[in-house]
Amino acid sequence: MKVAFFNTHAFEKPYFVSGNQNYDQSITFLEPKLNEQTVELARGHDCVCSFVYDHLNANVLNQLKEMGIRLIALRSAGFNHVDMQAAADLELPIVRVPEYSPYAVAEHAVALILSLNRKIYQSISRVRENNFSLDGLVGFDLHNKTVGIVGTGKIGSVMAKIMKGFGCRILAYDIAPNAELAMNLGIEYVEFPHLLRDSDIVTLHVPLTPKTHHMIDMPAFVQMKSKVMLINTGRGGLVDTKALIQALKNERIGYAGLDVYEEEEGIFFENLSGRVQQDDQLARLMTFPNVLITSHQAFLTHEALRNISQTTLQNILDFEQGRKLFNQVHAETHVEKEIRK
Repeated sequence: MKVAFFNTHAFEKPYFVSGNQNYDQSITFLEPKLNEQTVELARGHDCVCSFVYDHLNANVLNQLKEMGIRLIALRSAGFNHVDMQAAADLELPIVRVPEYSPYAVAEHAVALILSLNRKIYQSISRVRENNFSLDGLVGFDLHNKTVGIVGTGKIGSVMAKIMKGFGCRILAYDIAPNAELAMNLGIEYVEFPHLLRDSDIVTLHVPLTPKTHHMIDMPAFVQMKSKVMLINTGRGGLVDTKALIQALKNERIGYAGLDVYEEEEGIFFENLSGRVQQDDQLARLMTFPNVLITSHQAFLTHEALRNISQTTLQNILDFEQGRKLFNQVHAETHVEKEIRK
């Protein structure tokens, strides 16, 4: 099939070029994001491969259908950037990569915890200036601390196992508790307010849905322990940024580790060095010494990128050969489990 590969990034292209040797698809790598201004670039292709910052609204989908596009292949797990009802009405199938590597995301969350706790960033900056003072670098033992894991799907389950290895007590909240995980690790499933109240560290591993949007807001911060650590490697919209800034200013929370940000589109994945940061909230967050921000890179491992390329290309091949599309998503998928990832 002829595939229009939108929003191409340098870090992912080699994996698709290498992986395609086994699938023999005709791929056109395009740098622009897919939207109403760039949709014409898809003409002459059979399939569009899109990323999370592409905009597949009803107008774009209608134009793609008119051009003869027969498949939308998402190289992501999330699909909130697609008008699923419009795709269904157009009988335009949507396939995705349901998971890349739960280990990659969970391990990055742990990296944020350790870096914040032991003040690695500040330490590195000092040593580079020949400052070897230890003042202000005191951390805490993770052993015996209580970690609240919101969402115990694949990523959350891996996170629980890792933190259990540190000797932590694990609280979890999920609309569908994992009985096996609870039995094997001694995890305590509790209600959300209980988790917020008792956790020293709260880490988010859920998808973004209408019910989870801003699940961490000011009332949630008020319920948390003083000096709690908040980690978000899920979706930016899970956290109310204005409330987070206020909680940091008021010293309601002690640390924030963010790999995602609710207004990250147009910022994350871009090289904006040398430019003035136009997002006032992000600029404010970056002024706090107890905030660590990474640019949506939790998934970024060799293993995850190989899985993304292989699954995406297999999805396209399955469609081309008329096989069942195991990774197809439908409009009704929006009502899938909301506190899991």
